[in-house]
Amino acid sequence: MTPEATIGAALTRIGGTLQRRDFRWWFGSQVVSASGNATQVVALSWVVLQHTGNAFWLSVLMVCSWGPMLLLGPWAGARVDRHDRRRILLLTQFLLMLSGLLLSLLTAVGSLTLWIILGMSLFGGAVTSLDSPARQVFIVDLVGKDGLAGAVGLWEVVVNSSRVLGPAIGGALLATVGPGACFLVNAVALLAPLYVLWRLVPSADAEHVRPPRERGAIRSGLRYAWGNPTVRACLPMAAAGGMLFTMGIALPVLATRTFHLGGGGYGALLAAFGLGALPGALFAAATQAPTGPRVRTLALATGGSVLLVAYSPFLVLAFAAMALAGFTSIWFIATANTLVQLRSAPEMRGRVMGLWGMALPGTVPITGFAVSAVIETLGARSGFACSGAAMLVTALLGWKALADRD
Repeated sequence: MTPEATIGAALTRIGGTLQRRDFRWWFGSQVVSASGNATQVVALSWVVLQHTGNAFWLSVLMVCSWGPMLLLGPWAGARVDRHDRRRILLLTQFLLMLSGLLLSLLTAVGSLTLWIILGMSLFGGAVTSLDSPARQVFIVDLVGKDGLAGAVGLWEVVVNSSRVLGPAIGGALLATVGPGACFLVNAVALLAPLYVLWRLVPSADAEHVRPPRERGAIRSGLRYAWGNPTVRACLPMAAAGGMLFTMGIALPVLATRTFHLGGGGYGALLAAFGLGALPGALFAAATQAPTGPRVRTLALATGGSVLLVAYSPFLVLAFAAMALAGFTSIWFIATANTLVQLRSAPEMRGRVMGLWGMALPGTVPITGFAVSAVIETLGARSGFACSGAAMLVTALLGWKALADRD
């Protein structure tokens, strides 16, 4: 670990990033909207389970929510490269807000059915497939390449904060006023980024490279990603990381069947992961120029820590390993994301991040079912270990490509 990778360096770099007025407002709006989205996710899962009483439909909900990113990633990335990112985000945030309002209204009048939920989730997934690469490339427009690492690290802070705030708000609202309020909270929360986008103009020195209109833009993006060693190595690692971040499948089974914990114990394991994730995001933000060797080392560390959780003989070791997994995985995913963006040509960055969205979280429906199958055939420990094993394999496969040799 280099001296720059310290909490002090992270806070200094984050402070510099937040000094940019436009990004500071955008960051604040993301804290609000991400928490609102997590609140809606909690309510959707609860409503589906109430409608069906069958956990299978939760898997179907996951496919509808994330499957479109797997199918539409290259197309979405090409659109992001061709069009103004701010206008794309204005459209996607508005559509997602309307979706939340409609869900809330249908709940209030008693017309929210399972098929409407799945259809709305499919629509939301399609919108998100465009929103995700636009959001990531828009950060470069706001802070430039020098501030990208700090901005991506801050985004991981937002994501992990929302994993705490969102379920807490959602649980309280479900217990008091019902799921309709959760959907309404998400819709209202999206007013924050809409307002910021409406008022915000990216800095004049941001990159605004637009490729000429061409046929086969999607194919050219795929060829570029394959020909770029860094991108080619990091995308499979991102897909492997997606297996870890779908802990709602493997972790509850590991907690109940292996460690014999109840709901409180399961929540404590999630909390341990989150406690480790926060300093991991700060360490990622501390680095101005991430390197290939650092990414592959962090991938190995993440894989090892996940395996340690899966095969831990003692509960206390499992909690410690969960914190370590949170620390290394968030540091890894933020660093890899930054590296891929920095080493992509500006005119290809949208298409590359569209492929990133295909890998994480687009592959989650496929890997989620695969993990479930492993759990049922080989047991809870093997199911949770899948992501760790996949991370180790993809890190080794991309080892030479991330050597950073001249």
